[in-house]
Amino acid sequence: MHGSTADRPDAKRRVLKDVFGFDDFRPGQADVMEALLSGRHVLAVMPTGAGKSLCYQVPALVLGGLSIVVSPLVALMQDQVAALRLAGVGADTINSSLDREANVAAWRRVASGQTRLLYLAPERLMTERMLEALSRLDVSLIAIDEAHCISQWGPAFRPEYEDLSRLRGIFPNVPIIAVTATADESTRTDIEARLFAERVETLVLGFDRPNIKLAIESKQDSKRQLLRFIERHAGKSGIVYCLSRKKTEEMAAFLEKNGVTALAYHAGMSKEAREANQNAFMTLSGVVMVATIAFGMGIDKPDVAYVFHTDMPGSLEAYYQEIGRAGRDGRKAEAHMLYGLGDIRMRRLFIDDEDASTEHKRRAHRRLDTLIGYCETAQCRRQVLLGYFGEEAQPCGNCDNCLDQVPRADGAAEARIILAAVAQSGERFGATHVIDILLGHETEKVLARGHERLASFGSGVAHKKDFLISLIRQLVAGGFLEPDPSGHGGLAIADKGHALGRGEVPFHYRVEMRGRALRKMRAAEGAANTEGVDASLLATLKSLRLRLAKERQVPAYVVFSDRTLIDMAERRPRDLDAFAEVNGVGGAKLKEFGQLFLAAIAAHQAGGSA
Repeated sequence: MHGSTADRPDAKRRVLKDVFGFDDFRPGQADVMEALLSGRHVLAVMPTGAGKSLCYQVPALVLGGLSIVVSPLVALMQDQVAALRLAGVGADTINSSLDREANVAAWRRVASGQTRLLYLAPERLMTERMLEALSRLDVSLIAIDEAHCISQWGPAFRPEYEDLSRLRGIFPNVPIIAVTATADESTRTDIEARLFAERVETLVLGFDRPNIKLAIESKQDSKRQLLRFIERHAGKSGIVYCLSRKKTEEMAAFLEKNGVTALAYHAGMSKEAREANQNAFMTLSGVVMVATIAFGMGIDKPDVAYVFHTDMPGSLEAYYQEIGRAGRDGRKAEAHMLYGLGDIRMRRLFIDDEDASTEHKRRAHRRLDTLIGYCETAQCRRQVLLGYFGEEAQPCGNCDNCLDQVPRADGAAEARIILAAVAQSGERFGATHVIDILLGHETEKVLARGHERLASFGSGVAHKKDFLISLIRQLVAGGFLEPDPSGHGGLAIADKGHALGRGEVPFHYRVEMRGRALRKMRAAEGAANTEGVDASLLATLKSLRLRLAKERQVPAYVVFSDRTLIDMAERRPRDLDAFAEVNGVGGAKLKEFGQLFLAAIAAHQAGGSA
């Protein structure tokens, strides 16, 4: 082992300060480093932008010797090497994009001990020649970046990563760290088993990015919706994700035509064009990058004000990683997604057309269901998103469901019908079978198991199939139902679901408005939004609403909808009788909130006339 452990805490902090210029570790970094410095293997799951690379760069410098970093992308390796060299660290990469001369010179520096960190792609590292050459050197640490690529359950499986499981046998006394920003439970256990044979310390660090406002909008006219959104963020840098190369080109051209500085980025472009556009985005302000998911790994531009999805991403992990590129400077940022039924069809086709095992496809469909549940939920989005990564959270006050008046309805009765069908059939079946029971369908599977004799058989016939599917997704998203962790797709009732069954907790679902109803509501909102509203009074009323909502731990619209606040700001009531006339104020709210809002309006009036 390199160096003594006695002065390690100071050594770690000294390297952090002297080499990287940071006074303190970010949450969790010190724990990861300590485990590595004590010679233990580590799987670190950390949110995008949380300083993952420092978790192995600092120990590499404390330990001395040579550290190997495995990374999936050449561009990513070159950026990291350049950054380390700027910090005065001996770093090199040997990869296919460099000419032979450059690679030979890099290897000479490695062999002579000048290089502290060597970045390699998995294919390059796992050649017999490279492994043999490295085994003769003083290797002190191995780091595997983007480790979710190892897991066949992960959204970015790369077969060449699988070979890395041989490393622990080839370098038996070298600590290995695997880092990733996106790994749900099944991906984590898969990495633990494949890479470490389960002898590993797994550290999952906080996933919350509270500065990013989360919103999802029903897809109507994506070009117009995108333009409206960007006009609200004029002059700011943002990333717009599209599903196809063709759409990427079209959207970028459309934005350019409408006076927005927009660039395209996708794998079908030449390397030079991609690099030129990426450099422009990284160095100039106010540039919008319209891209496929080919753009993003390792993008560390701090002032990205928003990430806009014109199409649904592939999974909740992919979504989390993509929105994580916004607001890295800690300032307010937005993640806005358009969601339509066509997206679901397209994603299902992608999965079915994949050259993968039935089991893999089933898991991919389940991941997609989880993402759809997130899109359709009426709950706080951050609670659902963090819950997926195993974290509990309070309503955030910074997502569309917390802030806006999403039409919602009490779904406790409908939920109990679903829970009963799940319970009576033994908590072993997936949504399709549960819905067949509810709708009274005498399918082969229902009859084979005698489920037509269950009390819940046919209990949901009053509802449409699509409605029941959406409700089940929302129950899963809300943590009332949980998918079978062993991956067979069955639904089980969670503790929260049992509490709902007993009537101890509420369940509201999102009422999807279609076509005319939606246009009518939008028109009413538009009319209400435009004229005669004092913007600063409206802002005052909104902040009072948010405070009251947070005290009560409810979404803001539960106190009053935006339309009610706009009506209030227009009418400026002076007493309770006038306040009762405001659109959306009922008796209970008049009693509970009347005086508070009247006082806020009066104080604003006094301030304005002073």
